[in-house]
Amino acid sequence: MNKNAIEQAKDRDMASSIDAIRRAAKRARQVASQTGTALIVRHGEQIDRVMVVDQEAFSKQTHA
Repeated sequence: MNKNAIEQAKDRDMASSIDAIRRAAKRARQVASQTGTALIVRHGEQIDRVMVVDQEAFSKQTHA
């Protein structure tokens, strides 16, 4: 794939896949919070195990 944004792909399924990935991530945070399960999050080359206690705090931490 080239450096163009995935949202601008000619294939509609490919272009909308980023929304599906975001929905899946949100659901994973919900399930992790409810079950006390850690999430595995990649930041560039670093991979972290994160416990989700409060979804709002997790959201702020990963978007900072």
